[in-house]
Amino acid sequence: MGRLRKKHNWKGRLQNTPVQTAAGERRVDVQVEIQEGTELKGVDDCNALVLPATKTKKQKVEHHVNKKKPLTKKQRKNLEKVLELKEKKAHRADILSKLSEVQLPQTEMKLLYTTSKLGTGDKLYQTKKLLVEKPNGSVTAGKISSLSGANRKRRREEDDDDEEKDCESEGSDSDEEQIAEEKPLGKTSSPEKETEEQKQPEVKEEEKKPQEIKEIHRKADESKPAVFIPVDRLPEIQEARLRLPILAEEQVVMEAVRENECVVLCGETGSGKTTQVPQFLYEAGYASSGGIIGVTEPRRVAAISMSQRVAQEMNLSTGVVSYQIRFEGNVTEDTKIKFMTDGVLLKEIQKDFLLQKYSVIIIDEAHERSVYTDILIGLVSRIAPLRNRRGLPMKLLIMSATLRVEDFTENQRLFRTPPPVIKVEARQFPVTVHFNKRTPMEDYTGEAFHKICKIHRMLPSGGILVFLTGQAEVHSVCRRLRKAFPYRPNRERTVSANTEVSKTSRRAKKKNVCLPKISLDNYSALPVDEGDEDRQAGIDEDDGEGSDLELGDHPDSDPEEKSDPSIPLYVLPLYSLLAPEQQAKVFRPPPAGARLCVVATNVAETSLTIPGIKYVVDCGRVKKRFYDRVTGVSSFKVTWISQASANQRAGRAGRTEAGHCYRLYSSAVFGDFSLFSEAEITRRPVDDLVLQMKDLNIEKVVNFPFPTPPSGETLISAEQLLISLGALEEPPRRGRLNEMERARLSCPITPLGRAMAAFPVSPRYAKMLALGRQQGCMPYIITIVSAMTVREIFEEYDRPAGSEEESSRMAGKKARSVQMRRLWAGQGQSLLLGDLMVLLGAVGACEFAGCSQQFCEGNGLRYKAILEIRRLRGQLTNTVNSVCADAGVFVDHKMAPPTDAQVVYLRQIVLAGLGDHLARRVQNEELLDPKWRNGYKTPLLDEPVFIHPSSALHKTLPEFVVYQEIVETTKMYMRGVCAVQPEWIPKLLPQYCHFSVPEQSPAPWYCPQTGRIKCQQQSTFFRVGWKLPAVELDYPEDLERYKLFAKFFLEGQVCPKLQQFSTCLLSSPAVMMKTWAKLQPRTEVLLSALVSEKVDNKTSLEAAWTKNDKYLLSAYCQWIPESLHAKVTKCWPPI
Repeated sequence: MGRLRKKHNWKGRLQNTPVQTAAGERRVDVQVEIQEGTELKGVDDCNALVLPATKTKKQKVEHHVNKKKPLTKKQRKNLEKVLELKEKKAHRADILSKLSEVQLPQTEMKLLYTTSKLGTGDKLYQTKKLLVEKPNGSVTAGKISSLSGANRKRRREEDDDDEEKDCESEGSDSDEEQIAEEKPLGKTSSPEKETEEQKQPEVKEEEKKPQEIKEIHRKADESKPAVFIPVDRLPEIQEARLRLPILAEEQVVMEAVRENECVVLCGETGSGKTTQVPQFLYEAGYASSGGIIGVTEPRRVAAISMSQRVAQEMNLSTGVVSYQIRFEGNVTEDTKIKFMTDGVLLKEIQKDFLLQKYSVIIIDEAHERSVYTDILIGLVSRIAPLRNRRGLPMKLLIMSATLRVEDFTENQRLFRTPPPVIKVEARQFPVTVHFNKRTPMEDYTGEAFHKICKIHRMLPSGGILVFLTGQAEVHSVCRRLRKAFPYRPNRERTVSANTEVSKTSRRAKKKNVCLPKISLDNYSALPVDEGDEDRQAGIDEDDGEGSDLELGDHPDSDPEEKSDPSIPLYVLPLYSLLAPEQQAKVFRPPPAGARLCVVATNVAETSLTIPGIKYVVDCGRVKKRFYDRVTGVSSFKVTWISQASANQRAGRAGRTEAGHCYRLYSSAVFGDFSLFSEAEITRRPVDDLVLQMKDLNIEKVVNFPFPTPPSGETLISAEQLLISLGALEEPPRRGRLNEMERARLSCPITPLGRAMAAFPVSPRYAKMLALGRQQGCMPYIITIVSAMTVREIFEEYDRPAGSEEESSRMAGKKARSVQMRRLWAGQGQSLLLGDLMVLLGAVGACEFAGCSQQFCEGNGLRYKAILEIRRLRGQLTNTVNSVCADAGVFVDHKMAPPTDAQVVYLRQIVLAGLGDHLARRVQNEELLDPKWRNGYKTPLLDEPVFIHPSSALHKTLPEFVVYQEIVETTKMYMRGVCAVQPEWIPKLLPQYCHFSVPEQSPAPWYCPQTGRIKCQQQSTFFRVGWKLPAVELDYPEDLERYKLFAKFFLEGQVCPKLQQFSTCLLSSPAVMMKTWAKLQPRTEVLLSALVSEKVDNKTSLEAAWTKNDKYLLSAYCQWIPESLHAKVTKCWPPI
């Protein structure tokens, strides 16, 4: 029972009965008898226990509350409507939850648009971008909220509230009346609460005002019609565009560009992103308001070909869709789309950091990760936010076929907010990939040749694209293919429809054609054609690699490849050093009856679209230049490509039709490839980039947002080189260790460094240009630097020949080239300039002859390189005139050879620029190994280096030389060698030398010409300790120099007017150098006066006298008798 009683309100339930019984038992009637008019003592109206009080007012109020007026018929109807709407609103949550179960996913909803907004440029789901009006009337973009779903939900709720307000508008008046009537009836709150309630709506209204203003601007932006620039394309062009996968993503791409500062677009090869995205932006009006759409390409060929293709598709002139590469371009004032190389845009950033003439920057082929691409991404990622803050919006698009997206999305230093990534999944046409059973490690060019032969014989029509590693391999395979499938352009190939040729006649005809080709007269010792591919050698269907062509997997094949002119092959090479007119041939249609075969290096891996390519043969290798971080030695090595590059190469086959890619390696080897190519910035020196960034006032290069930062060693070595060249200020050598370490990586740029940064060449060559204004050497320095910057100026004749006739022809050209090099090298002082004199003579002779192609071919020069040198000379000449207005340099096509004196100056200028590339010939006493004979020792290499046999100094072998670079082949050879004198090294390269104390014999002396104290010092070079001859230098800066200057001042050597008093001195001037000189007060007075003003040369002494004409007078008077004081005072200062 106890538990039952202690339930809810058990006391309340038990109170009624016991209380009533107890009250009934204890109730006692009390009667108070008093007389009339008398009152009890202490009893009055306030005693409620005795005299109960009754409040009539309270009863009246309660009485009035219970009385309610009956509703009218009209009021009842309105209230029923309100209750009905409330019920609908209550059930709305259940309805929305049921609808959400069958709702489309968000990714599909984004693809659906309302038809009412067609032509207005709006989409169904609006973005979060608000326009905020500034006080001056300008409109800028507001903050972007990432909660797109919450924003859409809020928008829907606002629309629903608007609908409810419309529905309730009919009965709003009656509702207000009803509320007004009920309000005084239910009123129980105090007047203070009423005032608070009245204030709250006012505050809410004030808060709503800025929100309403934003909403108005947002709606105004939404209702703003989209800009559309019509483009009149040809029908066939439009039909071809509609088949590209990127066209289906146009709306997605443009919305992402509109909403974000930066967008990453990953489209597979063949999707059409390079040609179509600029057109999307042009049609959307990004080039209509005076801005330019800039597209950067890593290679010049791609920039030129893409601009021509886009201009053709848009049916516009090349003045609207233009290109700009290093030395040429067709950009005009009307240009709207500009294709350019990465370096061109980087130079424009130096002139205009905000890139104000560009509205969109597209960085294409970012997967190649070239140095300039990485720098541009880092710079533009900072420029775009700056532009947007200033009300000049700019967009950044990073496009690639295969891109390591994590380098951008997960790099917080590069992008604080990860950019959206748009992926275009499908190629235009499918590509079937075939792997080899076995991977040839040595003769992969022979394997490629066999594969091409089999494709040409067995498979349907379609162009063939072959990827090899270098120029020599390209020419070798081209020669073998032309031999196997000769193409004769003058021969008429007509096919008669009514005539049938029998098999026997065709065989006889083939034998008649092949007989002259097997003649012993044309026999070559080299195995020109290998591997007889019989008709029975077909596609191996039994192996597990699909329809792969397994040619080369059969070692029993015939080693001789017979010539077959019945199926001609139109073979074309393609590499970067090829002449432009030869490169352009691959884009033209092949002759009728012949199949196109392009043998290329990795230059064809990027955005080039060669028409008609259906088959790709990939050797899986690439030749790259590798630099040693410590020694700077460069070497070309053939390495495996990455999986991304392999997929990029395979994509070349699916550009115009469905294709096949034949990989000359197994799938197991492919699995061992790295996923992506190594960024170029991690495997090359970055001294030129550091100088450019310092010129952009980026002092702490370590903090720059590199997509892939270079190593710390590379940055430190680059800054050390720039400090030694004088381009950066030297960091302090004294102070705290952490401060010195911090200052070492943030050295500010010097005025010389800013002048060097203006030249588009390496910092070493820029230093040579900065020193070139001596004895009229500037035109020669410009020519030498241009020739050193442009590589491979001479033709290479060491490649194997296809026949004896070709071999003899190449031998004659090689002999002619060697003869001309000797002639250009000259004799005497000119010969000591070495390979640089050869370059200078070659360029001068070619310019003198009119720079004709016939002269270049006849003398072993590459015509394309000569043209590039010519353009670079003009560019450097204009830059020199802009940096030094009084230089007055011009390009002289009839330039005379330099004189002997000018050659000496040229050698000294080259030494000042290439000081860290010094080599010393190994002495006879140091020959511990025969391999060191005729070798040279460098400061950073343990192995010997040699002068190349083709060098002009190969037989001279000077003691000291400087070199342009070291290339490792069979040995380590120096290229661009120039002889220098050892006594020049301490004077021109003091930063690389260690000096001894000044020699006492001869004793230090005063130089009247310079006004400084000179001495002789012994020196050694760098860490290797090469002993250099004693040289005349300025006395080292210390207290001894002030003492010596005081001595020469007292002797009258500094000021000849004081020589008349030198015989009257109270003490000998030599006392200044004594150890006990402090014992005489006059020595301390003179020395302290010189040190206080830092006077240790005549120039600083004259500057001190201009400030104070009585400087040193009192100190000098202590050295002469008092009788001469007046005379000395009269002639002071003794200038």
